[in-house]
Amino acid sequence: MKPLVSVVMPVRNAGTYLEPAVQSILGQTFSDLELILVDDHSTDGAIDQIVRSDPRLVLAKNPGEGVSSAFNAGFALARGKLIARMDADDIALPTRIEQQVRYLADCPEVAICGACVEIFDDQGIAGGNQRYQEWLNSCRTPEVIHRELYIESPIPNPTAMFRRESLIRLGGYADPVWPEDYDLYLRANAMGMRMGKPEQVLLRWREHETRLTRSDERYDLKRFQAAKAHYLSKDQLAGKGPVIIWGAGPSGRLMHDLLVKEGTKVKGFLEIHPRRIGGTKRDLPVWALDAIDRMPGCFTLVAVGSPGVRPEIRRFMQAHSQIEGEDYLFVA
Repeated sequence: MKPLVSVVMPVRNAGTYLEPAVQSILGQTFSDLELILVDDHSTDGAIDQIVRSDPRLVLAKNPGEGVSSAFNAGFALARGKLIARMDADDIALPTRIEQQVRYLADCPEVAICGACVEIFDDQGIAGGNQRYQEWLNSCRTPEVIHRELYIESPIPNPTAMFRRESLIRLGGYADPVWPEDYDLYLRANAMGMRMGKPEQVLLRWREHETRLTRSDERYDLKRFQAAKAHYLSKDQLAGKGPVIIWGAGPSGRLMHDLLVKEGTKVKGFLEIHPRRIGGTKRDLPVWALDAIDRMPGCFTLVAVGSPGVRPEIRRFMQAHSQIEGEDYLFVA
């Protein structure tokens, strides 16, 4: 019989992290699954050490190269109606698959189910990672995920569970110049697919120096911003009025440059810093915030991501009759 869930785990030199990751899936409370390990040209021998006594474990070789190719190769072998992603250095909590299957059964309109996470490493997390974890775990409903998607990816990639038909429609993971997972969720959003998460923390997300997010140039901040500008220009800004960027600092100027490269025109910048107001950036005017009242029909991209500022900016925009998603979006 075909399993309900196929878990695809791309593997390249996962070392001692691989065994706990594998056992965390095979030890799930939900047992109607298969685990497809896709060897992406590993050289460390870790896959050879995996005990193969569980008939639900499938081993495969990636005929191509790279994490996108490895996942897609696993998906081609997958028999389940639901396709879950898992990374070879993380730990799924025992009820992860059970809770996600239940969530998708209860929410038939959701195409992609993520999960809340606990980020961990040997030293413990603090500062930026702690704030990132809190933000990730606050993005649970389809409405919030849609709203926050251009800040960063609200779906931690190793938590994703897809309906087979949705993944087919997406064509699997692409291999863009920016992060492949963010690209997939931006494409899903542009296609109108809804994404959500159960409330429970279901995955321990390991932080370490050799993670792709630290070692692959596609995860550079500028690449993330390039992905945003590309899909904003194709989707969110299509048919909108002139674009204004809140923030004339480095983040705002980078977003301007990337949008212009994508063919989107920018009218000017909004600023709070007195020394910038009244001047120009990129040969465009820099206005004080109250200029927003004199520009009906404009769409504002907020390129300010300092800790704690979003609630204050939302209050300002609400006071000026600006609706998030319709009149403005955060992009930092």
